[in-house]
Amino acid sequence: MNQKGLINLLISFFILASSLQGSGIVKANQQIIPDEAIRLRILANSNSEEDQTVKRSIRDEVNKSINTWVADLTSIEASRRVIKSHLNEIEAIVKKELNQIGSNESFSVSFGEVAFPTKLYGDFVYPAGDYEAVLITIGEGLGDNWWCVLFPPLCFLDFSNGDAVQAADDAPAEEPAEEVEVDFFLVKIIDSIVDWVKGIFS
Repeated sequence: MNQKGLINLLISFFILASSLQGSGIVKANQQIIPDEAIRLRILANSNSEEDQTVKRSIRDEVNKSINTWVADLTSIEASRRVIKSHLNEIEAIVKKELNQIGSNESFSVSFGEVAFPTKLYGDFVYPAGDYEAVLITIGEGLGDNWWCVLFPPLCFLDFSNGDAVQAADDAPAEEPAEEVEVDFFLVKIIDSIVDWVKGIFS
C-alpha cells in the first residue's frame, strides 16, 4: 500500500470512530443527567403493597404540579428559587393525598443535598453521592424509593426502576476490567493500526 492509500485508510477509520461515538454505539462516557440537576426522591414507609401505593399516589400528584412550575425554566438557579418557593405547596399536596387515601402516616418534605445509592439505568450508571433534590419521606421511609429529575425535566424517566449496583470499593475485580475494555476500545484499535503501519515501513 502506498503512502496516499495509507493516509486515506487512517482518515476513514477516524471518521468511522467519530460516527460510532456520535451515534451512541460507544457509550462509555455518555450521561443522561447533567451535572447541574435537581432531583425528586420519594421514600415509601415500607415495601408493603399499601405503602407503595401511597408512594405512587403522592408521586403522581407532586410530579404533576412541579412539572408545571419548572416546565419553561432554562437555568438551575431559577428552578431552585421556584422549587424552594413552592415547598409549602408540596407539603399540602402530600397531606391532601394521605388524607384522601385515609392514611395517618407522618411525612416530611425537604430540599437540599440528599444521599442517593448507585443505580444502573439501561446502559448508564449513576454513582452514589449527595445530589440536590426535593426529598419526600413518608412514615419511616424504609421502603423502596422513586426518583426522577425535576430540572432539566426528566420525570418521564423512572430512574428508580434501574438496578442497584455495588459501590466501586465493593465491586468484584473482573468488573472494572470490563469497563476498561469499553473505555479503551478505540485506543486499542488505533494502537493496532499504528503497529501495523510501523511494520510496513520497518
